[in-house]
Amino acid sequence: MSDAPHIPVLLDEVLEGLAVQPGSAQVDATFGAGGYTRAILAAGGRVFAFDRDPDAIADGQALVAASDGALTLIAATFSALEAELAARDALPVDGVVMDIGVSSMMLDRPERGFSFQQDGPLDMRMSQAGESAADFLNTADEDVIADVLYEYGEEPRSRRVARAIVAARPLTRTTELANVVRKALGYKPHDKKDPSTRTFQAIRIHINRELGELADGLAAAERALGPGGRLAVVTFHSLEDRLVKRFFRERSGGLPGGSRHLPQVAAKAEPSFENVARAVRAGEAELARNPRARSATLRVAQRTAAAAWVNEGAL
Repeated sequence: MSDAPHIPVLLDEVLEGLAVQPGSAQVDATFGAGGYTRAILAAGGRVFAFDRDPDAIADGQALVAASDGALTLIAATFSALEAELAARDALPVDGVVMDIGVSSMMLDRPERGFSFQQDGPLDMRMSQAGESAADFLNTADEDVIADVLYEYGEEPRSRRVARAIVAARPLTRTTELANVVRKALGYKPHDKKDPSTRTFQAIRIHINRELGELADGLAAAERALGPGGRLAVVTFHSLEDRLVKRFFRERSGGLPGGSRHLPQVAAKAEPSFENVARAVRAGEAELARNPRARSATLRVAQRTAAAAWVNEGAL
């Protein structure tokens, strides 16, 4: 880890939402560069930190060694947090923070293939295993690609982009894909937003099953938290935020069960969350030092003593 560690977005607001007490058991569900974990440790909490990225796990070992036993780093997706904590006899926990989406570490490393702004292999795998972006784009049917771009990137001209991708196959580099999308959509250098943003987001979400993972992770956190425990979730685009907002509204009794992304609820249950806070976004000072915070939204709620809701499957 560097001497000047990455500072995650909305750090003060997340710590306030978690209300970390000395000796409390906290989960950093998305360890990344360790920013939230460092702050929780500094507040006296014990941390169980999760990450599916082998690079993050390797980079975090120095912090584990320096934590005097207060940090346990777990190489797993956050949807597995309940099972992983149970295996360590660490349930229930007092708080869970989830920072959803791609990390700055991944974006800033061209070899990971997440950024259309830097040339690298067309990869995008958070876990560095399984189907890559190139594998998907070079083998999937045109209709499947178009559906992914429309659903996960909200790309209004998804059919045109998918047709251009298929015509340009095989694609192996991030710059190749970005240029195909730009040409298909008539991008000009002076345009404010690069149209390949939506395509890269969509493919990344699909490859990493991000919305399904988020739905499963929220339910796992619900089961892992003890009464009075806090769940803080930071999202970076509307698809994620809508899912989290609906989860908290549903679980706090504000909505009937049912969502095309959230697991189906078998029967109406007692509210498992309360004190759902208003959405929080970054202030001007934070935006000035970290432009990536512009799209961040934090939602926090507190666990009740009611049993976790029973779900019938997930994405």
